Amino acid sequence: MRKLTVVLISLVGLILLCGCGAAEAVFRYELAEVHPVSGRQGVCAEAGYYWVSGSGTLAKYDADWHLVAENREPFEGYTLEVNHIGDIDVYQNELYLGVEYFMDGEGKNIQVAVYDGDTLKLKRVFPFRSDTGQLECSGIAVDPDSRTVYMTSWIDDESSEYLYMYDLDTGDYIGKLKLQPSPRWMQGIACHDGHLYVTSDDGDADDHAPDHMYRVDLSENRKAGTVVPEKTFDDVTMQGEIEGLTFDRERGRLLLLYNRGARIVAGMPTGFYDGYSEEIHEVFVYDMIESN
Repeated sequence: MRKLTVVLISLVGLILLCGCGAAEAVFRYELAEVHPVSGRQGVCAEAGYYWVSGSGTLAKYDADWHLVAENREPFEGYTLEVNHIGDIDVYQNELYLGVEYFMDGEGKNIQVAVYDGDTLKLKRVFPFRSDTGQLECSGIAVDPDSRTVYMTSWIDDESSEYLYMYDLDTGDYIGKLKLQPSPRWMQGIACHDGHLYVTSDDGDADDHAPDHMYRVDLSENRKAGTVVPEKTFDDVTMQGEIEGLTFDRERGRLLLLYNRGARIVAGMPTGFYDGYSEEIHEVFVYDMIESN
């Protein structure tokens, strides 16, 4: 992961986030299960099924985590060059993907893409607004209540201080949501019970420092959000790279996709840690218990 200067910035950001208010975590999270999966980017859940995205793959699992469908060529049908999928979400059996061309820590040709939840094939694409300031898309979340699609940016600059919003029904861009303060290197995003949750790749695997999940408490007009710590992932198998998250509402569980074994530089795998010859992708499943 990141080295000296970047790690110091990360630690300062974490201190600011941890001191940003007295708000406590909404839930306690007890690790219940761990499942190996085929993708390294994102996870979502609906109606007893789970979907997992790789950088260039989509997979669907049943309630027992048996693979039932897979698309290893998900970029067919695009007019712009794309090569990367981030964290994903699902709504009414349609998958929502933030798709882009990603290389050496930079993204371009960003698009909101909608796929069929059964065939895993592209159905339609939202028109992307290139003048919004968004430079990358690491994750996407659907909020049916506000009819909003939220997108995160991983790049560590001013653009990642916002969430980017599109209208779920029309596909039109509707504005930016300011994060106060803003987590760094956001990887995934999900909606649950009126809050947004984001995962942040702000630890350091070299130093066995864990990554985090933050809760975003939205303002009344949904133009800003107060960011507070929700969970430290010090219970994963090995510190590595945090990715996407989702909430299994039927079972009252948090699902987190986490990678281990590969060294990551500027968002790209660059060799392996001792004892590994490949990167391991796992979904960590947590029971959610309301905090008193």
